[in-house]
Amino acid sequence: MKFVDEVRINVAAGKGGDGCLSFRREKFIEYGGPDGGDGGDGGSIFLTVDPQLNTLVDFRYKRHFKARNGQPGSGRDRYGAAADDLEIRVPVGTYVYDENTDELIGELLEPGARLLVAKGGRHGFGNAYFKSSTNRAPRKITLGTAGEARELRLELKLLADVGLLGLPNAGKSTLISRVSAARPKVADYPFTTLHPVLGVVSLGPDRSFVIADIPGIIEGAAEGAGLGLQFLRHIERTRLLLHVVDVSLVDPERDPVNDIRTVAAELKKHNRKLATRERWLVLNKMDALAPDIRAGVVQKIRSKLRWKGPVFAISGVTGEGCHELMLAIEERLRNADGDPFEGISKA
Repeated sequence: MKFVDEVRINVAAGKGGDGCLSFRREKFIEYGGPDGGDGGDGGSIFLTVDPQLNTLVDFRYKRHFKARNGQPGSGRDRYGAAADDLEIRVPVGTYVYDENTDELIGELLEPGARLLVAKGGRHGFGNAYFKSSTNRAPRKITLGTAGEARELRLELKLLADVGLLGLPNAGKSTLISRVSAARPKVADYPFTTLHPVLGVVSLGPDRSFVIADIPGIIEGAAEGAGLGLQFLRHIERTRLLLHVVDVSLVDPERDPVNDIRTVAAELKKHNRKLATRERWLVLNKMDALAPDIRAGVVQKIRSKLRWKGPVFAISGVTGEGCHELMLAIEERLRNADGDPFEGISKA
């Protein structure tokens, strides 16, 4: 299924039904009086979360939604029928914006959540509504009001506990496939990940968390280069970021420290708040280094960056260090309200 995380739709609520102008006319009944009924309310439009959905792809084929109008009133004090509300299904994590004002209308973050996006028109009153002891034959009615119409922008932000960052080909897809049941495309060339991937890491009963992998970020991403920046919204709600770095040193012109700084700079350009989120370094592809130089490489990267946070040396291919990393993450998430690094073992 094609992954779609941003769409624009038009919604129009139904018009309220008009009131009716009518007088009772029956044989042998003099001065029958007004009997025009009220109209019915127009249908409203709601967005409702369906936990079975995980993409906005359906909106690529239908973008215009209109609720039914309320029925007009009629004689003999018959009221018009109110129109049914229109329910539009969306996935968990949908943010709804007014396209014209860029106002955030609401967030749909839980299964079954419901959000009113277009209010139906109010019904009109028939002349029976206006009768009184001093006005026994009113000829006044009111018309139903128009329903709200809006152009909306829907943005999907996947809900995950942990987000993976890194340059293309850093090994993020290999890592997520190693620690979860997710099966993203893995190949020895950049940009194999073209859309976000979610994986559930299970460490035992009631010990699991969700990890999200997004396409790699390259230099110039903040100006539109590459793919990763347009998907960064999917890790804005994560509690922890893992910065995955290729330390295999296969390319002598590449410096892992420069790679780390490149991603950090693009992250800051995109969202300063996200750039301050807790971030751990995950030095990947350690299996490509000789055992006797691994500790030196880790220490060199620490020193150059003056990194004080956790650093983990792993290999997504062989699985070395992956389980220990997942245990540390699970412990960190469990103790989220305490000291950020309390109880965490660092490489």
